[in-house]
Amino acid sequence: MKTPAITLHCIALGLIFWVLFPAAGAQPELVTNTEPQRVFFGEAEKIFISFHNASDQIFEGEIHARIFQTSSATAAQVGKIFWKKLQLLPGQTVLESARLSFPEVKAETKFLIQWVEGTNHIIGRTEVLVYPTNLLEELKPLAGNRTLGVFDPQNQLKPLLKNLNLDSADLENSGLTNFLGKLAIVGPFRSRSQEPDDLPTQIKTLAKKNVAVIWIQPPEKHGEIKPSFYSVPDRQTATVIVQPELVSNLPENPRSQLNLIYFCKLALNPQPLVLPDLLPP
Repeated sequence: MKTPAITLHCIALGLIFWVLFPAAGAQPELVTNTEPQRVFFGEAEKIFISFHNASDQIFEGEIHARIFQTSSATAAQVGKIFWKKLQLLPGQTVLESARLSFPEVKAETKFLIQWVEGTNHIIGRTEVLVYPTNLLEELKPLAGNRTLGVFDPQNQLKPLLKNLNLDSADLENSGLTNFLGKLAIVGPFRSRSQEPDDLPTQIKTLAKKNVAVIWIQPPEKHGEIKPSFYSVPDRQTATVIVQPELVSNLPENPRSQLNLIYFCKLALNPQPLVLPDLLPP
């Protein structure tokens, strides 16, 4: 049986196309984050990225990072570094981190990281929000320019306040019930054993004195479902009970510091619980 001439012609054209235009090599994909990453300005901030190789070939290439400071209308490149030589097996997904430097900012500022393979092949983009390092200065007016009470057995908050020259009282030494200020932060705790046995009673005494209290809970090992935070009003202020995940790694996490400021505002000005806004029909 003879092969039709048109079939031979198609095969020949296919071979020519394969020689002139070989199949593209493996190219990684950037698995984007659902939310921007948040960091403080300065050197060696760790940015997490995830790459995926969807092809059936090994990818190997040099990856660069271009850093852009963006606004509503412009994007100005402020840096470019060689990151690393990346290798991905077929179908492989890897979680990586890159240490990047960001220029000084005075307020929340949006940056965009372009991940570039080779000289100019853009793999993807990562959005980053960069913050100044003095976010917690907002605690001073919240405390009414009075001493801020701090019960901080892990020593996460006290060094930050000291660096910002914020007046604070160490309630581990002076005692919670002797505090005469307006706002007190209790925690974080490494475990339940770090809490004094009578801590709930002491916090209740503070609340009766109209002191706004942030009570950061220790980590829990069991699977009991608890709200991430809630407030217990008493007179004009409230005690806000906060799960530790919302203020984790205070020294290096802008989101945690912003959360702490929010909880302080809530404790000083309690808001009634309401149903969320209903969508229009």
